[in-house]
Amino acid sequence: MPDKVDLTANPLTLWTGPLGLPDFSRIGDGDFGPVFDAALAAHMAQIEAIAANPERPTIDNTLKALELSGQELDRVSSIFWCKAGADTNDTIQALERAISPKMARHFSSISMNEKLFARIDDLYQRREKLALDAETLRVLEKTWKRFVRSGAKLDAEGKKRLAAINEELSALGTTFGQNVLADERDWVLFLDEADLAGIPDFLKSAMAEAAELRGRKGRYAVTLSRSIYEPFTTFSERRDLRETAWRAFIMRGQNGGASDNGAVVRDMLRLRAEKARLLGYESYASLKLDDTMAKTPDAVHALLDPVWRKAIAKASEDQAEMERLAQAAGSNEKFAAWDWRFYQEKLRAEKFAFDEAELKPYLQLDRIIDACFDVAGRLFGLRFEEKKGIPAWHPDVRIFLVKDADDSERGIFLADYFARPTKRSGAWMSSLQSGYRLGEGSRPIIYNIMNFARPPAGEPALLSMDEARTLFHEFGHALHGLLTEVTWPSISGTSVSRDFVELPSQLYEHWLTVPEVLEKHALHVKTGEPMPKALLEKMLAACTFGAGFATTEFTASALVDMAYHARPDAPADPLAFEAETLAALGMPETIAMRHRTPHFGHIFAGDGYSAGYYSYMWSEVLDADAFSAFEETGDPFNPELARRLKENIYAAGGSKDPEELYKAFRGKLPTPDAMMEKRGLV
Repeated sequence: MPDKVDLTANPLTLWTGPLGLPDFSRIGDGDFGPVFDAALAAHMAQIEAIAANPERPTIDNTLKALELSGQELDRVSSIFWCKAGADTNDTIQALERAISPKMARHFSSISMNEKLFARIDDLYQRREKLALDAETLRVLEKTWKRFVRSGAKLDAEGKKRLAAINEELSALGTTFGQNVLADERDWVLFLDEADLAGIPDFLKSAMAEAAELRGRKGRYAVTLSRSIYEPFTTFSERRDLRETAWRAFIMRGQNGGASDNGAVVRDMLRLRAEKARLLGYESYASLKLDDTMAKTPDAVHALLDPVWRKAIAKASEDQAEMERLAQAAGSNEKFAAWDWRFYQEKLRAEKFAFDEAELKPYLQLDRIIDACFDVAGRLFGLRFEEKKGIPAWHPDVRIFLVKDADDSERGIFLADYFARPTKRSGAWMSSLQSGYRLGEGSRPIIYNIMNFARPPAGEPALLSMDEARTLFHEFGHALHGLLTEVTWPSISGTSVSRDFVELPSQLYEHWLTVPEVLEKHALHVKTGEPMPKALLEKMLAACTFGAGFATTEFTASALVDMAYHARPDAPADPLAFEAETLAALGMPETIAMRHRTPHFGHIFAGDGYSAGYYSYMWSEVLDADAFSAFEETGDPFNPELARRLKENIYAAGGSKDPEELYKAFRGKLPTPDAMMEKRGLV
């Protein structure tokens, strides 16, 4: 019989590392399973004690006790899911497949605990007589609604079926994500020097490093990491190689065999539709949108449909110009999707007299990180002190102590910037620990994950403008977690409605292109000189260039997501349905969805953005209008606006309705006009 796990002393649940971090030097991949089992049992014992309490329900003995329960489970989970995304391996993936359904089963049983819900319901029915402060009342109301949407009012048979659905969906989501990672990890195109026509030095270096990491020193690797794939298809003069890379990229998750996601998606859509019906909703989209700003699929379409029409019209105009360039270059081939980035870059050079290769030496990773920190200091008074020599989940991870203007410690920020085969693609923010004041309180420990191309040893990493924006974007999410000032854990930081959560991140992107920020931090990698004014002006003038392509590939993904989930049933053949939906929309054959169904991790590798991918654009309406408030004052760091921004957006978490929070900052709700102008679609 295995030794009993002591949760009060285990390094996965008792964090004794520097700065209050886990001591990663004491954590092994094989440690997670037994600790998960013990933490799940401990949490369930706490839940049963709350539910069985003979005293009349109070905020303290029920709602507060529920919010503070399961802290050991929170701790082991936060480390495990971080590692599963950022530095996985066969052991972690096997554990993930075992733990995902186990966790789903655990939380279903809590949501459907009749005695526990009876106590929550008792408080909810008496809420107007309890003299609650506004934040506590909101937490009580959200908790009650969460239980109802999780099946608390179903009969015994309904609860049993919903629990089974949740468990199966969790397992399928894990499988989906692991399949995509397998395709991304296993596909690589090795090239020789003779194959690199048109490839700039920064990309050659990244491709050489990627090849060496895969044991092919002296060669050059095209991988499916966006940090290599996108610039390769932008600069390579070898049309055949661009086509090979493009086809591999869009076919992730659709290559047959063990990593094919076709059946996974079919089953997930079927189960989601059944779940919605079971809970009394006409579609899964209706269920997911019930607690958002948009509320209904019709409201989502009211935003997306006009944008779609403008996007494909603009893309058509751009394609005509690129076909002209292709013909002038002697190409007799029909313009195809793998030509788009290549000729778009040439069109940008023609229109604005600069290209990405000219800009990139001014966008050093370390200096863009400094720019992120500088803006946070000027807006919110934060300071970031790097702490070296502290172990984390991978040696790449950098750790920063975050301090307020009065030198008090606010939290910890960790950042993991470089791509590697053990890391899933994309960029994201999450937390090892959220910040709140309830009970003994908790200090936020927030992290960002990126997938930038690793430079050769001793050389600085250089970013594209899109990658620099991604860095600012994810850091905006990090600030949402770090600046939180709420009492209750369940509404801390980014715990807001899905179509509001992207506002702090997308808004923060705007400060990257503030001229005084670029003049200070966009310094040439070799000379240290600031970006020339003429180049800066051309770059800013070109900010909306390519809007047709970028908006079309994004909006297509959002519309397909909504099409899948707004119907009452599930399509028998999701990939055929994807093709039919795109054909009905008039999708240009030369542009692919930003995320095709078989690798659309936002909506299938878990439940986070299902029926919610639109939220990036919904938040973009808000962020464009919010930054306009600063522009209207003539000061991008206006102190009074920065104070209101911090108080009502970054620090408020989910303590109030999103519309109320936005109006408290801006004084009014926005229209899509500023967003359309920002995208260059008007």
